[in-house]
Amino acid sequence: MRVTFFFFLFLITASAKSQQIKVIDHETNFPINNVTIYNDNRNLVVYTNKNGIADLSIFKESDVLSFNHLSYIEFEILKRELDIIGFVVYLSNSAEQLDEVVLSASRGKETRSRIAETIAIVSKEEINRMSPQTSADLLANLPGIKVQKTQLGGGSPVIRGMEANRVLLVVDGIRMNNAIYRTGHLQSSITVSPTILERTEIIYGPSSVIYGSDALGGVINYFTKIPEINAENTLNTSILSRYSSANDEKTSYLDVELSFKKWASFTAVSYSDFGDLKMGKNRNHGFDDWGKIFQYSNNTNTFYNPVGIPNPNPNLQKNTGYDQLDVLQKFYVPLNKISDLSFNFQYSTSSDIPNFDNLAEVSDGKLRYAEAYYGPQNRFLASSSLQFNPEYNWLEKGRLVFAFQQIEESRIERKMNSLDRFYRYENVDVYSLNGDFSVPLNKSKDRNLSYGFELTHNEVSSNAIGKEIAVNGNEITGFTNNFIIQSRYPDGGSQYTSAALYTNYRQDISKKSTLNTGIRFTSTFLKALWVDDTFITLPDMDIYTDNKAISATVGYVYKPSVNWQINTLVSSGFRSPNIDDIGKIRYKNGKVTVPNIYLKPEYLYNSEVGILRYFNEKKFLVSTNAYYMLLHNYIARGNFEINGQNTLVYDGVTATTMANINNENAYIAGGTFSFQGTLFNHFKTNGSVTYTKGESYDKKTPLSSIPPLFGNLEVSYSFHKFQTSLNYRFNAAKKLSDYNLEEGIDNIEQTPIVAETGNYYGTPKWSTLNLSTNYQFSEKVSISFKIDNIFDIHYKEFASSISSPGRNYVGNLLLKL
Repeated sequence: MRVTFFFFLFLITASAKSQQIKVIDHETNFPINNVTIYNDNRNLVVYTNKNGIADLSIFKESDVLSFNHLSYIEFEILKRELDIIGFVVYLSNSAEQLDEVVLSASRGKETRSRIAETIAIVSKEEINRMSPQTSADLLANLPGIKVQKTQLGGGSPVIRGMEANRVLLVVDGIRMNNAIYRTGHLQSSITVSPTILERTEIIYGPSSVIYGSDALGGVINYFTKIPEINAENTLNTSILSRYSSANDEKTSYLDVELSFKKWASFTAVSYSDFGDLKMGKNRNHGFDDWGKIFQYSNNTNTFYNPVGIPNPNPNLQKNTGYDQLDVLQKFYVPLNKISDLSFNFQYSTSSDIPNFDNLAEVSDGKLRYAEAYYGPQNRFLASSSLQFNPEYNWLEKGRLVFAFQQIEESRIERKMNSLDRFYRYENVDVYSLNGDFSVPLNKSKDRNLSYGFELTHNEVSSNAIGKEIAVNGNEITGFTNNFIIQSRYPDGGSQYTSAALYTNYRQDISKKSTLNTGIRFTSTFLKALWVDDTFITLPDMDIYTDNKAISATVGYVYKPSVNWQINTLVSSGFRSPNIDDIGKIRYKNGKVTVPNIYLKPEYLYNSEVGILRYFNEKKFLVSTNAYYMLLHNYIARGNFEINGQNTLVYDGVTATTMANINNENAYIAGGTFSFQGTLFNHFKTNGSVTYTKGESYDKKTPLSSIPPLFGNLEVSYSFHKFQTSLNYRFNAAKKLSDYNLEEGIDNIEQTPIVAETGNYYGTPKWSTLNLSTNYQFSEKVSISFKIDNIFDIHYKEFASSISSPGRNYVGNLLLKL
């Protein structure tokens, strides 16, 4: 009897175990958490726990099970065949299979093989391996993107010769570009910390059909980490700590994920402390003093010094350090089988960020500014998202996103040996509502229609005040007087509103070809009011603009064989002038930008061809693309008279007046050659070369923001828990004759001077060699070590004011608890 009992107990235990599956990473042999497992009908779903185990008892033996995780290649198997593989499923990282799923091209999941646009994707694992200090540093590592830096606390991405408000930033499907995103260089990309990112996608070229105004050079999509529900109550925690020697960076990061059957939460906090940045010492370019800081201002909010002081180490760029705090909170609640609700809260703030460009400016051997800094850069976002899958004839999937953003910026300046301090404050409130829907038009789902709308409204306030400081010796004791100064934007307030409808159609014409088409209608409205006319009187102090635009795209994907893909694309884009374009007043280098209330939208017409060739079972990809973009009515800064005058007194300085004006036609042409993937066992490589040229047809002058030839080459080796890579980055020279000298955006004054002629040289060529190593002790502990700029080369990125980091030792520790 006792034997019979134990026999049945054994059978029950064995049966229970046979209903469990373990999912493991093919490379590391570590379990994979939160793998989604579902049947053909997708009406039954389970998830793996933190040990990679899931209970399959709800499935039939005849069910085909799909194992799905965003970071891994999907795997399918009949349930009754699981015993053949020992109830263990190995998943390969999706980065190895380069026909990835793209989330941003049509605001929904789509494979690269059906997309005509050029796309780059960076996974969470790649971001961890790169270990960038900021999201701007992350973007600088991607093909075809050049990042300009005015100060350490910034980073302005350039895509296809366009930057700032001609490149659209999107976070979790919500546009970050607002009414005061400016022309020139924009430093807002750093307000999304790379530590909170799940993945990043780049769409190269105009994408106005899906994303509207500003998406001319491309779209940068940040996807932050998301919580996932689990059949078991689980608590997952990650801790990251990083140190970098070049600027004494200390970053600490903590996240906590709570997973339950009916809801989930994800909380992340990241704090970074950046010190002053050291530049490289080896000057292969031959300019011994270029970029060195021989004197600096030690003035503070409470300390006064009428002169600069000597810098004991000219290679240390004084007044560059700052700190930044980022917080992410998400909640995910499945409402029923066809809908779920999520809430997303993001907050980013910084200390005062020194404006290195101004603080390093020297006139007649003396520093021009005693104080020049941006006040804390604050970004707050709150959004709710309703996702539903009703599977109607006219709607299979849909998503509604309501969001509120609040952005606060400020600029504080005081010239050397002056008691007058200037304060300028900007606040932007942004309300938005997005609806994105899709439906297959046939049972085979090779004809897909997506459609949607977007509503945004911006409220901008801009205030300014001058204060005369009171000084006792070296101590600033308070203020003695207030005085009127010119605000940066209309002081009576301004609004910018846009409304849009779009539709996109994708059809597989045959097994070898896919057609992409789309059209969008956008209407924008702008109101602005100037009240104070002490310094400037406009022809109309109360303005209203109403602009409308239709943008379209037609793309064709042809796959002559399983390993070849040819993409052709014709598309249009536009950018409607925002508050910064029309209403900004700003001084730099003896010139003051003034409002132009007659400014009109600019348009872009793009044609491009891309060729992709896969090798090694689609684990290695070689691609090239070439494009030509015609800009019509393009906006550029030029000489401008206001009330018949071409000069204006601004902050006590008489300056030449300029404004954003519409020009006739210009072009930008170029291309990128890139490759990535697995060479052979354990060896991977990636690299790219990008060429860009831009010129105006009407003036026959170079366009601004056109970087010189640049690229990178990387080879990596990985074996189980160990990975190492060697990276080579290079940048060709840009001659003086290739600069746009009228707008001032390219910062020619930041390039070295040729002693023999007294002329600016332009950007010298440079290259760096970088080494990184990663070792994963276990599924819970990994460390990485990097040496960037091994040979300590001195260089500046094109159009940048700050010199790039010298030799930089980076240590990184990641714990998963």
